[in-house]
Amino acid sequence: MELSIIRIGNSKGFRLSKTLIEKYNIKDKVELILEKGYLILKPISSPRKGWETEFKEMNEKGDDQLLFDDIFENENFEEWM
Repeated sequence: MELSIIRIGNSKGFRLSKTLIEKYNIKDKVELILEKGYLILKPISSPRKGWETEFKEMNEKGDDQLLFDDIFENENFEEWM
C-alpha cells in the first residue's frame, strides 16, 4: 500500500484510511517498531485498563463474593499426587 507523506505543522506524517483503522482496531496510539529497515505500526491495546478501579469498586459494594461455594472445599488433593 502506498501512502503520501503530508505536512503536519513542522513535522510530516501520513494518514491511515478508516478501513485500516477499523480492521486493526487502532484507537488513539500505535507502537512504532523499527526492524531490519522496516517501520512496523502495531496497535496499542489495553484490554485490562481500568480493571483495578472496577475491582476496588466491586469490593466496596460487596459485589466480589463467590456465586457458589468452593467446589474443592472437601477435596483430598493427596489422591492426585
